[in-house]
Amino acid sequence: NNIYLSYNSNYYLPRIYKGTNLEMAKIKIVTHNSKFHTDDIFAVATLMIVLGEDNVEVVRSRDAEVVKSGDYVVDVGGEYNFDTKRFDHHQIGGAGVRENGIPYASFGLVWKHFGEQVCGNKKVSTKIDEVLVQPVDAGDNGVELSDLRFEGVRPHTIVMYFESFNPTWKNSTLERMNEFMNSVNLAREYIKRQIVLMSDLMDANEIVREIYKSSEDKRLIVMDKFYPFNEALKGEEVLFSVFPQEDGRWVLKAIKEDDESFIYKKQFPKDWAGKTGLQLEEATGVTGAIACHNDLWIATAKTKEAILKMAEIALNS
Repeated sequence: NNIYLSYNSNYYLPRIYKGTNLEMAKIKIVTHNSKFHTDDIFAVATLMIVLGEDNVEVVRSRDAEVVKSGDYVVDVGGEYNFDTKRFDHHQIGGAGVRENGIPYASFGLVWKHFGEQVCGNKKVSTKIDEVLVQPVDAGDNGVELSDLRFEGVRPHTIVMYFESFNPTWKNSTLERMNEFMNSVNLAREYIKRQIVLMSDLMDANEIVREIYKSSEDKRLIVMDKFYPFNEALKGEEVLFSVFPQEDGRWVLKAIKEDDESFIYKKQFPKDWAGKTGLQLEEATGVTGAIACHNDLWIATAKTKEAILKMAEIALNS
């Protein structure tokens, strides 16, 4: 049998020729055995999306000869070298640190080179690095992303979720491999879902920015349907948004100071709090007012005309 290599700009694909049929040889991805971690799960998952799951063989081992035999090696081997497809970060000095100080783990190293290819869009790839890859890399490198406010209570993170699939002491090595591959498959679907979410968010950002630019009163953005708007309006003077719901009601919503807080730039008049129906109509003087949240950040009305009147009152209160 004759073996030859077919190249493209991102990776090589070994092929094996048998008789008159050209068959694809398996591309070997090697990662470490024993307990698996979220960064190696997602690193392997990313490579499987790039290479095609049917083209890949995954081997879990720390044996030096097995590691050497890998076409791609992640989270083991003590080497980071894109040219030889080695993506480890455990060597002395690590494998680099982002500008914000978060060190790269194996997921981040793989994503740095293949994220844009997986997403088909650099902006989407960068956003996924922020919301998914960096938290995973931080967790694997022992970097805390949040302060603990309550003794004994910690955030339940995606790292905890995926690493919970490690077998307990009651399970066998074979079961560990099965659970690892099940986790990789889950991670592949999660990455694909994040691509959809972030792609749609990028599209929404462009639409919202255009609506904002054309708004006469920059304190209020009026949308013909709901679009995620917090990121697009970050740093702008917008105080409230207006948009319709699928059931025909219209919504007036206050804008947060930032995505991570529950502090709003401006709230509705205090006498609206918790009122519904006729009580809210009397408090606002607007026929068609339906309800207002007790915390004064969201209210509804029957018509666009009614909700715009409520927005005007809120703006000038």
